[in-house]
Amino acid sequence: MKAIIPVAGAGTKLRPHTYTQPKALIPLAGKTILSIIVDQLREAGIQEFIFIIGYLGQKIQDYVKEKYPDLHVHFVQQNERHGIGHAIQLTKNIVGDDEIFVVLGDTICEYDVKQVLEMPNSGLGVKRVDDPRDFGVAEIGEDGFITRVVEKPQIPKSNMALVGVYRIKETAFLFDCLESNIRNQVMSRGEFSITDALECMIQHGARFQAFKVQNWFDCGKKETLLESNATLLKKFGSVIAPEHNFENTIIVPPVSIAKGCEVRNSIIGPNVTIGEKTIVNYSIIKDSIIGSFADLYDIVLTHSLIGSDTEVKGESRSLNIGDNTEIDLGES
Repeated sequence: MKAIIPVAGAGTKLRPHTYTQPKALIPLAGKTILSIIVDQLREAGIQEFIFIIGYLGQKIQDYVKEKYPDLHVHFVQQNERHGIGHAIQLTKNIVGDDEIFVVLGDTICEYDVKQVLEMPNSGLGVKRVDDPRDFGVAEIGEDGFITRVVEKPQIPKSNMALVGVYRIKETAFLFDCLESNIRNQVMSRGEFSITDALECMIQHGARFQAFKVQNWFDCGKKETLLESNATLLKKFGSVIAPEHNFENTIIVPPVSIAKGCEVRNSIIGPNVTIGEKTIVNYSIIKDSIIGSFADLYDIVLTHSLIGSDTEVKGESRSLNIGDNTEIDLGES
């Protein structure tokens, strides 16, 4: 069993942060999106990973090699982004005849990974949503097997969205369908989607069980990322590194504060994640994510996403600020 994690996307909905940081490495509840995914799969026994990288791919490589030095990893470069289907196709020679477990690099779900690995058939993760038009959609028979999948249908016949988790046993079958779609230019919204390849497999006799995930955390844009941060902080609990310096400060859990932070004369929390070696003084921060090496002074932040190496001074605002930025909100 090999895990495939596509992380080549540019993360345009999270700009300006993703100009300098891959979306998968954005801090979330004291971890990163990528580390939550990898840890979940490792705990289920998967030890070999294929990361499909592209935009800012060197940062992904450096992070994985530093955090997971003992993991058996491969890196596949997707120089031109033609969709997830195209990305998966690039892994064919590494996968060989092995089964694969594909998790999209911005997909955090709660489900029993071991149980999915023990399923006798291939399986696709699904979750009921109010408006499925922005997702791949699965139509499911009474026996729990999927009869059809469609990528972002305008008139959905089901409200069961594909969450971006795929356990595939018949990998040769998948790669045949991917190659056929690419050769015949079968595309959805200008991209080769994995959903179209799965539909090809289903129409030619492959059987996919649907498995429901308990929770699906959306990490695609600022508002939902902050909601996911709050939910995961409640789930993981507060984590405050011992290597810090707090002075005259009130902490309102749950919060995650990384090592080397200096926090003085401030109120932090609830639902706040702060990266390494950040300095906070005379500030109130709640419901926010703050990057590493940031410097915040005399500021009230709520529902804000602040990048790394950032300096912010001034008054109360709701902000969305990328890395390497200096902003002074005080009077001139």
